[in-house]
Amino acid sequence: MLAKRIFDFSVALFAVIVLCPVFLGVAILVKATSRGPALFKQKRLTMGMREFTIYKFRTMCTDFDKDARGIQIKGSSQAITPVGKFLRKTKLDELPQLWNIIKGDMSFVGPRPELPRRLQYYSLTDKEIFAVRSGVSSPASVVLAQEEYLMEHVTDPEKFYVEKIMPFKIDLNKHYIQRMSLMLDIEVIFATVLRISGINCDSILVSDPTLLEKRTMLFEIARSQQS
Repeated sequence: MLAKRIFDFSVALFAVIVLCPVFLGVAILVKATSRGPALFKQKRLTMGMREFTIYKFRTMCTDFDKDARGIQIKGSSQAITPVGKFLRKTKLDELPQLWNIIKGDMSFVGPRPELPRRLQYYSLTDKEIFAVRSGVSSPASVVLAQEEYLMEHVTDPEKFYVEKIMPFKIDLNKHYIQRMSLMLDIEVIFATVLRISGINCDSILVSDPTLLEKRTMLFEIARSQQS
């Protein structure tokens, strides 16, 4: 865990320094193309179920989800700005979370930080995923990179997320924690970059084939709701 923290802190600090021009460019682009702040802030949960403030570049209109509850939406939602669609697709909206890593709230790799309101759906064993820091990416993020596309097929995105996607993500997160190592984290980081580029390497990150089969079933269930 110490090696993981040293890696996270040093790489995040270096990335913030090197990517300063990118931060500035994206912030200006967000501000210039839609009304509202460049940054989006929201309460999330990390290790020990501790609440913290997560930072992202804003991708949605300011009059949507004013209370920052984290409403589940479809990828085609009009609430997402044109620039926001690009930022989400390239994951550039996640860049401000480098600051969360430096502060110690997050890691590069770990279960994605959960919304406090969704903790009510977690069983005692599900809460074991809070034994580690939340991450900017995770095997679940890579395997379910098409989550917003998946939502296009369902009538109630929030219900489908809570009942189908969230339990699957928890299973993937438990699988990651059981195998957690610095080398695996590096593999997840590279896999995330490859996934953004459109290259699938899910089987490298998830050694349990039944988990990948569950992903296929999720898509089938979603499509059946549309028909």
